[in-house]
Amino acid sequence: MNYPVDIHSHTVASTHAYSTIHDYVAEAKRKGIRLFATTDHGPEMADAPHFWHFINLRVLPRIVDGVGILRGIEANIKNVFGEIDCSERMLEGLDIVLAGFHEPVFAPSDQETHTRAMINAIRSGTVDIITHPGNPAYPIDIPAVVAAAVSHQVALEINNSSFCHSRRGSEANCQTLVEVARDLGATLVLGSDSHVAYSLGDFSYAQQLIEKTGFPQERLLNGSPQRLLQFLTQRGHPEIPELMAW
Repeated sequence: MNYPVDIHSHTVASTHAYSTIHDYVAEAKRKGIRLFATTDHGPEMADAPHFWHFINLRVLPRIVDGVGILRGIEANIKNVFGEIDCSERMLEGLDIVLAGFHEPVFAPSDQETHTRAMINAIRSGTVDIITHPGNPAYPIDIPAVVAAAVSHQVALEINNSSFCHSRRGSEANCQTLVEVARDLGATLVLGSDSHVAYSLGDFSYAQQLIEKTGFPQERLLNGSPQRLLQFLTQRGHPEIPELMAW
């Protein structure tokens, strides 16, 4: 199955990535991806864009060559209180907020600390999707995190890059997370975590896990642009007229 939505991509604004918005639009059109989010790293990462980058995302068209673009960020969970490096001013202009652990900002600690920080980020109300929660460098209490995500209507990402490029050893954690999410009624989303346009929409490994565990497709946000947009509206984001009528 080819999914028409990808919520996780990085541009040259994060200088360890290699593609522009133009590159992503062309690749999305080629692959039949109807909606993607540009989600460069939050400003506390060493090579992340300045906060003006996120404020100025308003210059991006909503639709280019039939491809919808969401203005987003992959913020960093900074501390045990679940704070993220995304200011109120930045949040005002963003359609989607992803957040996760990254070593340069939050050094790996112990399961209790990671779990507390992630649950506090979920409870904050500012984070829509937790990225790569299966990262073995940051062990968590998976049932506790999934239960918090269900309670606060936050989605959890199954990150395809974790199976092939980054965070090696994520498979067992991700399988447990998907199984617990299936049983507790959580919402999941597949993310390519693309750092070059060619991998946009590549969910090959993550999709195998979804199929293996029998996770219900109706609780997967990649199913349609409307499903993701409705989720974001329910999370409190304003409707986007151009995309709602598209």
